[in-house]
Amino acid sequence: MSASQSGGDVALINEVLTDDGLRAVLARMGPESERDAFGLVCRRWLRIQSSERRRLRARAGPSMLRRLAARFPGILELDLSQSLSRSFYPGVIDDDLNVIAGGFCNLRLLALQNCKGVTDAGIIKLGDGLPCLQTLDVSHCRKLTDKGLKVVALGCRNLRQLHITGCKLITDNLLHAVSKSCLNLEELGAAGCNGITDAGISALADGCRNMKSLDISKCSKVGDPGVCKIAEVSSSSLVSLKLLDCSRASNESIYALAKFCCNLETLIIGGCRDISDESIEALALACRSSLRSLRMDWCLKITDASLRSLLCNCKLLAAIDVGCCDQITDAAFEGMEADSLRSELRVLKVNNCVSLTVVGVSSVIESCKALEYLDVRSCPQVTRQSCEQAGLQFPGGCKVNFEGSLSESDPSVDRFF
Repeated sequence: MSASQSGGDVALINEVLTDDGLRAVLARMGPESERDAFGLVCRRWLRIQSSERRRLRARAGPSMLRRLAARFPGILELDLSQSLSRSFYPGVIDDDLNVIAGGFCNLRLLALQNCKGVTDAGIIKLGDGLPCLQTLDVSHCRKLTDKGLKVVALGCRNLRQLHITGCKLITDNLLHAVSKSCLNLEELGAAGCNGITDAGISALADGCRNMKSLDISKCSKVGDPGVCKIAEVSSSSLVSLKLLDCSRASNESIYALAKFCCNLETLIIGGCRDISDESIEALALACRSSLRSLRMDWCLKITDASLRSLLCNCKLLAAIDVGCCDQITDAAFEGMEADSLRSELRVLKVNNCVSLTVVGVSSVIESCKALEYLDVRSCPQVTRQSCEQAGLQFPGGCKVNFEGSLSESDPSVDRFF
């Protein structure tokens, strides 16, 4: 309304609202697009929107990073990860890390996945300049060694999450350093770090006594001694443990988990071929009120007894993978009452279970009304045609995978494991 229409002066919003008032308006906005639009109104609103921004994802060199640091002084989470589809591009390099350490000194989270240009020289700068850092992801930064990350451990003592998956030069030396400096560490992702052994995992357990999540998949030198130590020390805090293809892990590890880790929710033991029914049955009883996801494909000693025990006891179980466990038969599912699963099972992978027939599949779909994904690839007696002939009615919305390479994965299923 104009002054002539109202008969008086018109108050402009920028004259009425203080900076704190505008911040309150900004705080009530939901989607990031709305918050970005807020900054388009005028320079003042842009300044306030920039000062309140806490997360930033970018791809930038040193010059642009300096400008971003000046514009967004309140950034707490910075994601500079490199896409796998741009594998030819090095991503962040050491010069960039020098700018980050100097310009984003309040960072709590820094993600540098697949930044192949990063070396120890750059990572050392982070240890010196980011004392508040709580989460660091340098997965697949393949040039990194213990030398650089030990400086991070020493300088970032508040570190709670460390992801070094695919950093093949890492050894037990880093875990020794972490155990002495980062006592509040809760999550370690170290899949594929073949230099890590039982000694390193035991050292980690000695210092970091409240681990919630540990991924040491494909760490071929880790076995029962390391797993048993982390299970005993972290005990009730441990909720996720991933041991994919850790061939040295056996029943002893599973018994330790059953004894100490009553709150375990996710367990990955695919490819651990020495694990058998007895320990899995003990785990099913011990973790019956917590276990939600279990992957044990290629555990060749697993039989119907394990699967029946899990399905009957673990009422929260949402996903289970027994692919390539060729001793699984229809008997694993026979006689299951409709309410015994409480309709919680959403993902079942029984691919390459050659003895399974449509009889077993029928029992599954009768008991698991919430089933969203069923993998029966390479089950010669369970085909699309045989299921149609048997008149099977799968739950609405359930995806049934009858064919395709066993190496192919489904993103909607991967999130469970």
